[in-house]
Amino acid sequence: MFENLNERLERSFKLLKGQGKITEINVAETLKDVRRALLDADVNFKIAKSFTSTVKEKALGQNVLTALKPNQVMVKIVHDELAKLMGGTHVDINTQGKPAVILIAGLQGSGKTTFSGKLANLLKTKQAKNPLLVAGDVYRPAAIEQLKVLGEQIGVSVYADLEDKNPVKIAKAAIKQAKANNNDVVIVDTAGRLAIDEAMMKEIEAVKKAIDPGETLFVVDSMTGQDAVNTAKEFNDRLNFDGVVLTKLDGDTRGGAALSIRSIVNKPIKFVGTGEKMDALDVFHPDRMADRILGMGDIVSLVERAQEQFDADEARKLQKKIAKNQFNFNDFLSQISQIKKMGNLKDLASMIPGVGKALKNIDIDDDAFKGVEAIIFSMTPAEREEPKLINGSRRKRIADGSGSTIQDVNRLIKQFDETRKLMKMMSKGGNMSRMMGNMGRKR
Repeated sequence: MFENLNERLERSFKLLKGQGKITEINVAETLKDVRRALLDADVNFKIAKSFTSTVKEKALGQNVLTALKPNQVMVKIVHDELAKLMGGTHVDINTQGKPAVILIAGLQGSGKTTFSGKLANLLKTKQAKNPLLVAGDVYRPAAIEQLKVLGEQIGVSVYADLEDKNPVKIAKAAIKQAKANNNDVVIVDTAGRLAIDEAMMKEIEAVKKAIDPGETLFVVDSMTGQDAVNTAKEFNDRLNFDGVVLTKLDGDTRGGAALSIRSIVNKPIKFVGTGEKMDALDVFHPDRMADRILGMGDIVSLVERAQEQFDADEARKLQKKIAKNQFNFNDFLSQISQIKKMGNLKDLASMIPGVGKALKNIDIDDDAFKGVEAIIFSMTPAEREEPKLINGSRRKRIADGSGSTIQDVNRLIKQFDETRKLMKMMSKGGNMSRMMGNMGRKR
């Protein structure tokens, strides 16, 4: 997402590179290109025009510091205005209530049911909630079955009534069951349509009135561009929802919906879907998204993902093993497992400043560790514990057992030895201890 916009903005800022100071002429040239870039990304015309006017006003009012160049000043201003355009600050989801009730709305195909499952998973794993999913789409048996499958996959209960075709009664009965079973959050998935129609809007309004949710979220497919913004406005006029969820941001989307929707409906974007897996849901932070749009990466989100996977006690134990040069292939496998749990590898790499652009045209397979794991699993327990045991004949056996070559095994062992030496050096300087402690510390 945003790759084309990032490239266009970079080209725009280059117009200022080498300029001694910001002037009305070079700012006008730069912002003309910025406006084109925003329009190409499917940003609403009025919003693009207002955005560039604000940036121009602030740029011309800046006293350029001697340590900065004009293009750096412009990047800073554009970054701040992009973050403000998308809401400025992160807004939490409301989970107050006994139980908290969350209503999910949107058009058919926007990803409501999948998002409902992802949200339940996030609340269960990160907030220790006990959610109940409610199958409120009475028109599509497939949606009910999908929700049941997702619930089983993440270990969350699902309320469904195949006999009742009244979504209001289903939602009220689900809340009653949640109270009886100590579910502290109820997530009500509702029916969508292929287009907005009066019957659908009256139905969703009736559901909202009957259950009085503390949070109503509008789910929209970001691939639909400006249509997503227009649909959001119509839904908001009828439902007055509390927040927006953008799905499919991992697809080939130009990003205009993310940049426009906040200004049009004046409601915060709260979540973004970044893949099909149940953990592929990110809390939306406007400033971090502005970083990514401008190619600055997103180190904060990367560290947060690492913190979720790395245990402080395990990190300390590992640090002691590294200091004694006892780091082995079992530890290596454990580290690989934790990295894989952090998410899509290319997405993780894109969070590192400068790396995302370098990897733009390179495919990083999520099974990139598969060959490494196969080689390690072909080792005996003793070999994994003490890599020095792996002589020539053992390397041939490991290569045959893993479907790789001796060269592959040699390369892995060499890289492992070099990594172990580097980690020991860092440990001696105290850097490894601080790094592992920070990684393992929970917020």
